[in-house]
Amino acid sequence: MPRPELLLPAGNLEKLKIALLYGADACYIGAKEYSLRAQASNFTIKDISEAVKFAHDLKKKVYITVNVIPREREIMGILPYLKKLESLNVDGIIVSSPIILYIAKRYTNLHISVSTQASISNYRSVNVYNRLGAERVVLARELSIEELKTIRNNTKSELEVFIHGGMCSGYSGRCTLSNYMSNRDANRGGCAHSCRWNYDLFLNDLKINDDKPFQIASKDLEAIEYIKDLYDIGIDSLKIEGRMKSLHYVATLAYTYNKLLNDIENNTLEDISVYKKLLEASENRMNASGFFGGNNDSSITLYSKVGLEANQSFLGLVLDYNKDTKEALIEVRNHFTSDDIIEVMSPNKELFSIKIDGIYKDGERVDAARHALERVTIKCDKELFKNDILRRL
Repeated sequence: MPRPELLLPAGNLEKLKIALLYGADACYIGAKEYSLRAQASNFTIKDISEAVKFAHDLKKKVYITVNVIPREREIMGILPYLKKLESLNVDGIIVSSPIILYIAKRYTNLHISVSTQASISNYRSVNVYNRLGAERVVLARELSIEELKTIRNNTKSELEVFIHGGMCSGYSGRCTLSNYMSNRDANRGGCAHSCRWNYDLFLNDLKINDDKPFQIASKDLEAIEYIKDLYDIGIDSLKIEGRMKSLHYVATLAYTYNKLLNDIENNTLEDISVYKKLLEASENRMNASGFFGGNNDSSITLYSKVGLEANQSFLGLVLDYNKDTKEALIEVRNHFTSDDIIEVMSPNKELFSIKIDGIYKDGERVDAARHALERVTIKCDKELFKNDILRRL
């Protein structure tokens, strides 16, 4: 069985490079136009060109999200934009609107994926989109393993499935809470995540949730125990959500799921708790395995954030290492001190720990690295490499 593609999100060029270096086979990104992450950094045309070159040098891929629901005033600009993407040699586009699918198929040679926003949940719909020109379908997130098997057995289309990240309270993203609550259109990239706000509950004018905040959000998806099933079914692409997430999140998920897929491929699969432990360093909210096990109950809903804390395990990014002086240049992300023992995550290597023998700022020894994005030098006997990630043990 061919190994599925591991598809990671990237909110900017730095995250894309990290994702691909840490094990992603491909990244999906949004440009300034026609993309559904209005608050993300997003990519300029120049950025896309650089991203494609970087990915192709590694024999990896870049897909562009063109998944906006277009208004009349936007239709005329779509074809020139798609032709520009085609000229940049991107590996495909992800669409949700039939008109964008139609234009792309008729006037370009772009590989076309249909977004999960289309809520495709049966093989007949998959085959309709396939006949319309879509090579791949990103299936609805509400499907079970058994339903995925049925779809796989009844279509030749490429199939893509979400395995990790945020889950919408609406059906595969079809939600208008944000529109009504904050005048921000979720289906045009402006979601205010109204489902995660704190609410009071009333029954006959009596408040019934006391002082505990109530929410209606879904827990994040973490389907790591189902990856072997998806592999065996023959799903073509395993997708992770999170273009708004951090560099550390992207690196950790790429590293972990790549290791898992490699172990499945090499018949060296470890106990699933090993991979779950690796994921604990990422800054997820509470998570659940979604609908893979069948229709689920309220246990996958996030009713309260109480007790959750911001993750501060990402300490720094290695920018350079001098083998002669045994010094590493670090871009700081969170506070750490001299004499700390910390963990290093490096592409294509097992995790290892180092002891910091000294921290230097502008040539002067200091007792701690305190400020995010400042650059410090650390003394370290073990050789480090550019883009290695330092994190708390």
